[in-house]
Amino acid sequence: MVESERIQIPWMASEHSAVPSVEMNGQDLSLFETLDSQGCICSPPPQPPESSAADGYKLGFVERTFSAAGSAILSAIIVNPLDVAKTRLQAQAAGVSYSHPLSNMTSRMAYFGPTMMFADLRCSPSCARAAIEGTVSICPPDCFRYKGTLDVLYKIIHQEGFARLWRGTNAGLALAIPTVGIYLPCYDVFRNWLEEYTSKSAPSTTPYVPLVAGSLARSLACATCYPIELARTRMQAFKETQINKKPPGVVQTLLGVVSQVKNTNSPQNCLQGYRALWTGMGAQLARDVPFSAICWSTLEPTRRELRKLVGGDDANALGVLGANFSAGFVAGTLAAGATCPLDVAKTRRQIERDPVKALRMTTRQTLMEIWRDGGMKGLFTGFGPRVGRAGPSVGIVVSFYEVVKYVLNHQYSTS
Repeated sequence: MVESERIQIPWMASEHSAVPSVEMNGQDLSLFETLDSQGCICSPPPQPPESSAADGYKLGFVERTFSAAGSAILSAIIVNPLDVAKTRLQAQAAGVSYSHPLSNMTSRMAYFGPTMMFADLRCSPSCARAAIEGTVSICPPDCFRYKGTLDVLYKIIHQEGFARLWRGTNAGLALAIPTVGIYLPCYDVFRNWLEEYTSKSAPSTTPYVPLVAGSLARSLACATCYPIELARTRMQAFKETQINKKPPGVVQTLLGVVSQVKNTNSPQNCLQGYRALWTGMGAQLARDVPFSAICWSTLEPTRRELRKLVGGDDANALGVLGANFSAGFVAGTLAAGATCPLDVAKTRRQIERDPVKALRMTTRQTLMEIWRDGGMKGLFTGFGPRVGRAGPSVGIVVSFYEVVKYVLNHQYSTS
């Protein structure tokens, strides 16, 4: 009986025999791909979907850099006021005094001139006038001490002008192309390469690929463009107290950092002066590497699940935008909160005006100093504006970046 079955159905004798096909709509379609060990007909296994257009695998490094730069510019403009508030709070905790413009004799003499009748120091409405010198109102010191995020924004607007909320934005824009233009494209390249490598050599390590790729990409971007980051922090932390004098820009700020070291009596001060442009980079890396690791290891699985809800690989641009912004917002918020103490240490090292101390400080020493001065509250100074800034910032950067890649890839696919 078994022999007769073998004669009647000879094609079941081998799994590697030719597979019959039928013609349908002018095409030959394979009926069966494989047979199991018992000779049962099995349907073909589902094929993995092609790479999503939003992943941008077909895009080159230039297109990725263009997408990243655009996202960084948009983010820098929108969230810069919160960055200023965060830096002011941390700088104040470090001992930076935001004093009254008439606290020194030079500023006083500048005010008492032909136009002194029109002088107005724009005290906050909630502050009572402490005294009047001539026709100039002098506000009490509390008017220049920040109590929280909203208080910082409120007092900057009334005392310095609305435009000062975007102090350091030009430095942020100068960082857009070199920093994010390196960071996001390199993250894509590292992630794709590591995923391909681990899937073949060590599949169990594949879930950790975003963590490693984000850390490597952020380290590269930070080391490349750190001096501009140093200038931005100083521009946001210090305000110009001299009347009718324009605050220093990026170049002037960096030259001031170098000149502070060169003016000391230390030997090799010329070399040390340029080394000062990287003051605090260790603290920056200590903050940014864990931030990127936490951010990307949270963002990747979150947006993968959200993409499934909006159509997966068939999602339109709006779906890609929503999924990536939501995932970026959640990931950025968590990462910013976890790394806040390191951000406080980074700010304190960057605003240190004693050149000798700045070059000798370490991140560990800075954290211990912050703990001695303010305890746990000191370590989380500026937590509110940092978290409030990081969530929207990461969401804007990632969603804009992915949408531009999606649009560019879609155009290439249809052309």
